[in-house]
Amino acid sequence: MEPNALRIGIDVGGTFTDAVAIDAATLRLIGQAKTPTSHDHPDGVAHGIVTALHELLATIGRSPGDVVFLAHGTTQATNALLEGDVAPVGMIGIGRGPAGFFAKRLRRLGRIEIADGKRLPVSYEHLRQADDDAALAGVLDRFEAAGIESVVVTEPFSVDDAIGEERVAAAARQRGFLVTATHEITSLYGLSKRTRTAVLNAVILPRMFATADLVQASIDAAGITAPLMVMRCDGGVMSLDEMRRRPLLTVLSGPAAGVAGALMQEKLSDGLFLETGGTSTDISVIRRGKVAVQYTEFGGSSTYLSALDVRTVGVGGGSMVRIRTSGSAHVTHVGPRSAHIAGLPYACFAPVEQLRGARLATIAPLDGDPADYAVLDTDTGRLAITMTCAANALGLVPEDDYAHAPAESARAALAPLAAALGTDVPGAARAVLDAGVAPVLEVVEKMVDDYGIAKDDVLLVGGGGGAASVTPHAGARHGAAWRIADHSEVISPIGVALALIREQVERVIPGATDDQILAVRREAEQAVIAQGAAPAEVSVDVTVDPQSNTVRAVATGATELRTQDRTQRRTDGELRAIAAEGLQVDAAAVRVLAATDNHVVFGGPERRRFLRKPTHPVRVLDRDGVVRFASADARVQQSTVGAGAGSLPELIAEHTAYGDGGSRAPALQLLIGPRIADLSGVLDESQLISLARTEVEGQDRSEALVAVLEVRS
Repeated sequence: MEPNALRIGIDVGGTFTDAVAIDAATLRLIGQAKTPTSHDHPDGVAHGIVTALHELLATIGRSPGDVVFLAHGTTQATNALLEGDVAPVGMIGIGRGPAGFFAKRLRRLGRIEIADGKRLPVSYEHLRQADDDAALAGVLDRFEAAGIESVVVTEPFSVDDAIGEERVAAAARQRGFLVTATHEITSLYGLSKRTRTAVLNAVILPRMFATADLVQASIDAAGITAPLMVMRCDGGVMSLDEMRRRPLLTVLSGPAAGVAGALMQEKLSDGLFLETGGTSTDISVIRRGKVAVQYTEFGGSSTYLSALDVRTVGVGGGSMVRIRTSGSAHVTHVGPRSAHIAGLPYACFAPVEQLRGARLATIAPLDGDPADYAVLDTDTGRLAITMTCAANALGLVPEDDYAHAPAESARAALAPLAAALGTDVPGAARAVLDAGVAPVLEVVEKMVDDYGIAKDDVLLVGGGGGAASVTPHAGARHGAAWRIADHSEVISPIGVALALIREQVERVIPGATDDQILAVRREAEQAVIAQGAAPAEVSVDVTVDPQSNTVRAVATGATELRTQDRTQRRTDGELRAIAAEGLQVDAAAVRVLAATDNHVVFGGPERRRFLRKPTHPVRVLDRDGVVRFASADARVQQSTVGAGAGSLPELIAEHTAYGDGGSRAPALQLLIGPRIADLSGVLDESQLISLARTEVEGQDRSEALVAVLEVRS
């Protein structure tokens, strides 16, 4: 029997590049490899990507021809912006009169500080009109003389009329410049915000463009014929050509990869994902089967970059313990300095013989640090006391975990600290973990509040190599359910391998008509198809915000049709168990409300509340066991396209709510074939009916159609 094809995910971290192979039919992990990230190689991180790929294929005994999907995530763009290691940019503002006045004010973007003491390197030039070829040639000559490779073109109201930006951008590209026109970055109003986003894209464009070429050449040389995809900051992937055009979308893609893994592998529908490395913990939210995204800030200024809402705490598995020894000795903090940065080994990984007679001391790991970081001095060297040491001393790290240490060594590592604190080893370990998870829990509680998550529904899922040093104790302290993700040390490359192609299109359209909304939807759909998504697999979520007049369409799709052997998919019992876990009930209490070849809709017991209507909790799972939608109260109707298409208007009208503020259409999800169309962002009944009809047009009349509706209060 021929082996199943492979999906490969590669995550380029600051220290290591991790690669995983996923069986394309069963979506299960079958191999992994790790190699140092090749920052200093002439080919940059591209060399490490290919090295990891070759090591992975050799480990599992497979060939490049078996690969049908290959994607990688990278911290390169994020690190460049955080460190201020960016290229100079030439900005061309266009306009005369009032428009010219506002364009000229954009020169102030060069004052934005993106890293300590480093500002955006922007050189501004102005054109009164886009068709002044002589003036434009002079501007480009000056940019060329200054060694500028990347150009931003901006004009007020270019989202309504892009002719000026397009003309100048075309001329600059013809001269060999890498160009970012603001209307290509976003179609939303807000000249400063739009241009600021374009500048951030442009300052990393030369380096990312070169990296893309090197990676593609290396992949071609390796014999991989599958299209190369790149992780986006919102949990999806994009084609390499899109990355060349909009590299800013890769910023913060590292945390997004981990969350994608939690969604797809861990079947997480509602909860918080804590990805813990050696130095920090990234915390993000998954609600109703979707990642939480928001517009990001750089240098204290907002942008139009929609990225994962991730909040970082400077506590990780390698974070060092800080103590006060004078007076009443106690643990004051953990971190932010880590053993990795201090260049010290973890004490718990030392042989127990080395730890005998170890002496507790305090140091300043780096110049300028406070001298209160606890270390152990032994006859053979200095060791760091870390969060991982404390977690192992309490037996919180499973034996098969990446960060597991021998219990005897872990307890010996904590013994000198316990003596100084006047307690036993478990007491010292708890004191360390209490101090370490305290700032993590502050962020967890803030995010629970921000997203309105009921306390009883809080679930913490830990990922990353240091997961066991933070998540178990954080869950215990918060009184929340918790678990460590399978293969937590490679959850990010798993997320890269399982991610779907994604594209977002936004338009400001006052009083948007049905046709205009449908046009935005089609644009997003065609964008992912152009990047390789199979048309039958594309789902489009549409939101119409009547307050801001914004129409937003988010399209996602797989690069190839799913052809899993049905016998290898989740059994009905397994699906029921996953749904029961999310609904927090016994599996016997879960009912099947609807089922298709691709999805199963489960309902939990009716929940009655004092003086309020009962609610009907629902979970929608695909046949791989991924929770695709979750609702605390929904109605479900199953039919076929032929029978249900005509009744959709009546169904929507039946569940439309009316009040003093007018009518509010129900939040609607349509399950058609392998797709789920999320139309919950549409409040207007007429617009919702038009979009629902569009979703079922052209479908086989015998195709199963399931509507999941939530009545708005």
